[in-house]
Amino acid sequence: MKGIIFTEFLDLVETKFGIEMVDQIITSSNLESNGVYTSVGTYSFSEMLQLLQNLSKNTGVSTDDLLLTYAEHFFSIIEDSCPGLLATYKDPIEMISSIENHIHVEVRKIYPDAELPTFEVEEKTMDSLIMIYKSSRAMHHFGLGLMNKTFEHFNSKATIVLEKIKEDGTEVRFVINKI
Repeated sequence: MKGIIFTEFLDLVETKFGIEMVDQIITSSNLESNGVYTSVGTYSFSEMLQLLQNLSKNTGVSTDDLLLTYAEHFFSIIEDSCPGLLATYKDPIEMISSIENHIHVEVRKIYPDAELPTFEVEEKTMDSLIMIYKSSRAMHHFGLGLMNKTFEHFNSKATIVLEKIKEDGTEVRFVINKI
């Protein structure tokens, strides 16, 4: 997993819960990196999982809710670092439906070894989208948060229903309808 995911996560934890919480979740985890991350480094997903689980344990906030909040924070990083990419799109459905064939292609140019989830469009209209998310990491709530912020970015609203295809969350259907 790319280091920027870790550095931004720890920045969010510090902002929301304080530097003491950052120290607490790092020291409570068994991290190969010892909790030292660079944005361009690559680290084991198990480290992120430990940090998330320890943050959840210490705050009482579910890991799904933490991932949702983190994704909403991470969208602002995308807005700041890739404004041209967002400007390519005029509509949230158009942007979300292009994750696999455009956005992830651009991410791989910057981070060739990035391990990204896959998003398969099942059905698309002007006002709706059904996509299948697949990832061994089961971070579908991170995807949900990014989708929520995408609609907000375009001053639009939607209902987004998440249906687990596999109980472990490694395969999820997103049913999106513009309001």
